Amino acid sequence: MNITGNTIFIPGATSGIGLALALRLQAAGNTVVIGGRRTDVLERLAAAHGFSTVTIDITDPASVLAARDRVLAQHGELNVLVAMAGVMNAEDVRGADFLAEAERIVDTNINGPLRLIAAFIDHLQTRPDATLMTVSSGLAHTPLAYTPTYNGTKAFIHQYSETIRMQLAGTTVKVIELVPPAVQTELMAGNSVNEHFMPLDAFADEVMALLETQPDAREILVETVKFLRFAEVEGRYPAAIAALNPAA
Repeated sequence: MNITGNTIFIPGATSGIGLALALRLQAAGNTVVIGGRRTDVLERLAAAHGFSTVTIDITDPASVLAARDRVLAQHGELNVLVAMAGVMNAEDVRGADFLAEAERIVDTNINGPLRLIAAFIDHLQTRPDATLMTVSSGLAHTPLAYTPTYNGTKAFIHQYSETIRMQLAGTTVKVIELVPPAVQTELMAGNSVNEHFMPLDAFADEVMALLETQPDAREILVETVKFLRFAEVEGRYPAAIAALNPAA
């Protein structure tokens, strides 16, 4: 992925990792369109930073298609989609009442990116140099005990990214998987102040540096996520599980 000169759509960019990347990508010389459900937040970010914005709810198929039509009508040169979606909550599968929350997480974290990709893939293949960025997690490779569905959805995103990269190999579309570690955001309550998590600005800065220096990368791996990403292949899996889940 070239670091500049793109037109990029990032749904879910009203806070956290999405917003941090949107700001940096815009500063690098890209046109950035951000999406989200709350029009008041979108309006505030547009006024503060000059983003183009679109209202989108990735759990609603009609909303995704309407957002696509609006984005492409205003930005026909769009060549990068960041299929970002993340809901993370603790669950306890020892009681059947976990199911409703699990289904909500699956609908956001799996069905959401699938809807986005389905909506934009035809257009992306018309661009001479296009990128589809998916967002998984280090927990796809070394799971956290109390977030089973989140872990599973991110494992799906990893394998899905690996597979569609093969299918898209003969097209103009590159597939890049962004693999965050635990980052100080509001993905879960208390995460933003957890001193053991990577500061958001440090994460976003390292991601941008990796995108610039590794334009042909398949995965974007900041240094701290490698402990989780490679635990199994490096023979450290039991130790990594124990370190991540000391009370499990």
